[in-house]
Amino acid sequence: MRLAQIRDFLAVVESGSISATARMLGVSQPGLTKSLGALEAELGASLLKRTPSGVTLTRLGQAFHVRVRAGYAEFAKAQEELARGGQTQVALGFGPFFAAQIVPQAVMIFREKFPDVQLRLVEGLGHATRPLVRDATLDMTLAPRAPSVRDDPAMRFKPIAHLDQIVVARRGHPLAQARSAASLASAEWLCIVRRDVTAEALRALGVPEPRRITECESFSAMHTLLAGSDMLAVVQHPFLDMPQVGQAIQEIPIAQRMPGLTVGLHMRADAPLSKPAAALARLVSDIGRKLLQKG
Repeated sequence: MRLAQIRDFLAVVESGSISATARMLGVSQPGLTKSLGALEAELGASLLKRTPSGVTLTRLGQAFHVRVRAGYAEFAKAQEELARGGQTQVALGFGPFFAAQIVPQAVMIFREKFPDVQLRLVEGLGHATRPLVRDATLDMTLAPRAPSVRDDPAMRFKPIAHLDQIVVARRGHPLAQARSAASLASAEWLCIVRRDVTAEALRALGVPEPRRITECESFSAMHTLLAGSDMLAVVQHPFLDMPQVGQAIQEIPIAQRMPGLTVGLHMRADAPLSKPAAALARLVSDIGRKLLQKG
């Protein structure tokens, strides 16, 4: 089994097309097909199912893909470390709600203990950073656990805190003192998680799915839109603790309690963290637990 065969297999799975993969890798389509066939022959198993619409994984291919993807990612990381002269890198992803306090505090302590480790910090929502953990671009990401989504067997989740979700609006909003979720039905909504997550949270309150929900993946844009319009948003409670937010935005004190979200660290299930990465994970967990569970 050659590394080139593993590379070819992973690239085909990613693109879903042998012809597209051949173009991307700069190889001939017959050559790529031969490489994949040789891999299946050596393993004695059919990994890929060819269909008119593309290529999908067989049941055995799915199991093989989970293992080999992690292994290939570790090999790529080892190559990168050698290229850096053996210097270790730790890469942490995190959502915008955790960028103001948890991450800076953890990084400052981490730097005292590991001054020579290269550190990469990537801010983004969970649905964007979790795939980066899965393919080993990131070592871990601090994000809520996605509700109503089946757990990915390639990932493990370490919970830190359970966060309440609240409805917020600008100060002076016509609905600022609303007590019933039903009175919010006609509003336009912003969401910093997936649209379906926000719609599910609103349905739990008895609010029909709004006609307009704007997905906003930028904290600064959400802050500005909320402060300058009559839009409403469902957010996790740390939102109001962020710098300058509470001056312009307030919670709408509806009587109904919204379903919460559990936030924690998402890591690959079959690849242990390096010593520096494990140390950063402990710092993020300890500081996050202290800050998020206060009160």
